[in-house]
Amino acid sequence: MELFNINKNELDINQMSPLTWAYIGDSVYELYVRTHLINSTNLKPNKLHLESIKYVKAKAQANILKKLENSLTDEEKEIVKRGRNTQLHHIAKNASVTEYIHATAFEALIGYLYLTRNEKRLEEILKLAIENRT
Repeated sequence: MELFNINKNELDINQMSPLTWAYIGDSVYELYVRTHLINSTNLKPNKLHLESIKYVKAKAQANILKKLENSLTDEEKEIVKRGRNTQLHHIAKNASVTEYIHATAFEALIGYLYLTRNEKRLEEILKLAIENRT
């Protein structure tokens, strides 16, 4: 068994709900952030958790997306649009509706790039996200 074996083709992935992309994108982004923090700090687990929240909370993700918009391809902008326009069934308690919608769009983009195995572009976007967090 391959640990991260994705057995979907691009057509199947394109037909998925953007919330499915966001579901996996949330995990991919959080793992990237946690790995980044472990590689770049000597924080203890509780402090790692507190620091990671600064990256993964809805407001931070919405701000990242805003800063990245001009560097996205037309296809990526369409993915973001689909993620932003999807009907949400939950809103984070510590974010505005707009922030949550944009955070979902950001996670959808990350998830889509991951699922379509576009590893080079995924890594570029993730690095830009870390650089543009504030």
